[in-house]
Amino acid sequence: MHGEATFLFVSNTASDVKLDAVMPRTFLDAALETALEAGKILREEYARPPEIKYKGDVDLVTQADKRSEQAIVDRLSKYFPAHAIAAEEGLGKDHDADYRWHVDPLDGTTNFAHGYPCFSVSIALAHRDQVLVGVVYNPIYEELFAAARGEGATLNGKKISVSKVPTLSTSLLCTGFPVHKRQSSPNIHYYYDFTLRSHGVRRDGSAALDLASVAAGRFDGFWEFGLQRWDTAAGVLLVEEAGGKFTDFHGAPYALGGPVLLATNGLIHEEMRKVALELSRRDPNSAPQRPVL
Repeated sequence: MHGEATFLFVSNTASDVKLDAVMPRTFLDAALETALEAGKILREEYARPPEIKYKGDVDLVTQADKRSEQAIVDRLSKYFPAHAIAAEEGLGKDHDADYRWHVDPLDGTTNFAHGYPCFSVSIALAHRDQVLVGVVYNPIYEELFAAARGEGATLNGKKISVSKVPTLSTSLLCTGFPVHKRQSSPNIHYYYDFTLRSHGVRRDGSAALDLASVAAGRFDGFWEFGLQRWDTAAGVLLVEEAGGKFTDFHGAPYALGGPVLLATNGLIHEEMRKVALELSRRDPNSAPQRPVL
């Protein structure tokens, strides 16, 4: 896997030059190395009772989030001191820079806190909002998803691709619900409708892993509202490099941090997008309506 990426790091500051002897060969190598280190921390923390605090009424944060993020920020800052780092728990060094790392140190904190082993580390590097490399790592199952722009996507070093499921009615979908402002989320309408139109909809609690699973052909489509850049940056590159497609409900290109994301195997994209667009035009306060199949 390490030899596949072509995004070489080019030293452009005195500090960078000093680090060349210990630098990973590519941006992807740096992301892989960093994700594995963070994953080791999450495994250690998973084996002990979680130290839970709250960001607001229901949004959890644990010691694991903070330890993982600090390790990621420290390593990336050492390798790339000129790069910005946008990280979920606020430990990053975000500033105006052409290169920006998008970091979710523990995507699926609620799962982690409850002992449900569906969570991940998500790390991506973007150059002026074009994602160059992305890594999603589930440290419990030791599944390491990786992608570099133009180089394809892999799972533990083996090439992966999206599914060939041709229709919405034969597809398996996934989505997520926000931990805050749950009463105002319209997603229950979409969940109801898509459940009846497909083989089923899963809700696993980690958007990064959901997108990685679309890339690996496990899920055929994914949608969600209100995701942050660190939630999706690595995952959308995985989907793209695995041959999938992602847009908003209008078919416009998805921008990181946009209000809605639809990602699919490409084959069911238009069918799914049209259903989602129609649902978006309904009164969000009305009761879910049984679709005409």
